[in-house]
Amino acid sequence: MLDQPKTIRQGEELNSAILSAYLRERTDITSDVDVAQFPSGFSNLTYMLSADTPTGRHEFVLRRPPFGANIKSAHDMEREFKVLSALKPLYDSVPLPVLYCGDESVLGAPFYLMERVEGIILRGKPPVGLDISPSVMQRLSTMVIDKLAELHAIDISSNSLKMLGKPEGYVQRQVEGWVKRYANAKTDEIQGMEQAAVWLAANMPSESSTTTLIHNDFKYDNVVFAPDLSRISAVLDWEMATIGDPLMDLGTTLGYWAEENDPPALRMFGLTSLAGNLTREELVARYALQTARDPDTLMRDIVFYYVFGLFKIGVIAQQIYSRFKQGFSKDERFGGLIHIVEAVGSMAQKALQTKHINSL
Repeated sequence: MLDQPKTIRQGEELNSAILSAYLRERTDITSDVDVAQFPSGFSNLTYMLSADTPTGRHEFVLRRPPFGANIKSAHDMEREFKVLSALKPLYDSVPLPVLYCGDESVLGAPFYLMERVEGIILRGKPPVGLDISPSVMQRLSTMVIDKLAELHAIDISSNSLKMLGKPEGYVQRQVEGWVKRYANAKTDEIQGMEQAAVWLAANMPSESSTTTLIHNDFKYDNVVFAPDLSRISAVLDWEMATIGDPLMDLGTTLGYWAEENDPPALRMFGLTSLAGNLTREELVARYALQTARDPDTLMRDIVFYYVFGLFKIGVIAQQIYSRFKQGFSKDERFGGLIHIVEAVGSMAQKALQTKHINSL
């Protein structure tokens, strides 16, 4: 049931000889590394390295940008490494960072190394043998939203994390930036995405007085549960972490949180539609409880953030699909991502019509 790597996809191989020599000089690794790939991500590429150290055989995780991506903007490995390094003393659910390499002559792009946290990750299909009964899913989904609330409660005032972002004008910059990214990656006419872009620009909330560290991609498949499902051992993929309005973070989580009546293209990527999971409304209510917010006010305000979350997910899928269309990736999964863009556009239209986040 534990998350395991697979054979490396064609075109995404690493030069293990050069990598091994580099790591032996800079870490306590003493042998050549064996390399495999975690196949499920859609953004940065993630590999598992196994190597000898003075204390025995150890496993590490290496992350690098996808081939063909604009490395300097959306895939800043150094920044992600710095986030992990600054966050580790404050938040027990992050892997231990080991090494950052900005020398592109090693692997053709910057990368970083961190410890491997072994556990269970809930992806599109449940691991064979895993108990996914309603009571279990209710407990796991509650853990996820509580862990997000815990992240937003971190005091960043005296830590280097506060330098990660500029909270003033954050929502406006996000809306304008993602709208621009969509226009740059656009391949098809999708009415729901176009409508959401216009509505978001015209309905931005007033500046929030609350700013926190936000993950910006907080969902089941970025969470590692302990093998016995008793706790969350690690939160992964901090590439989009910054300082800003925590409701933008919650909105993204809600955008990924497909329910039973949502389009199949959204339900196939996660287990949130299984019986027992908190609904989107219940997630918001639980978050309000954990963060001492007024639940009625939050439920009213969350529509904007939910629509933004859907739109952002659509843009991410559109960007990856565009790279696939241009031939930068041979990963066949990427060819179907246009259906995700269409589905989130449809959900955004529905939310705008009903002024609600439920699936009815």
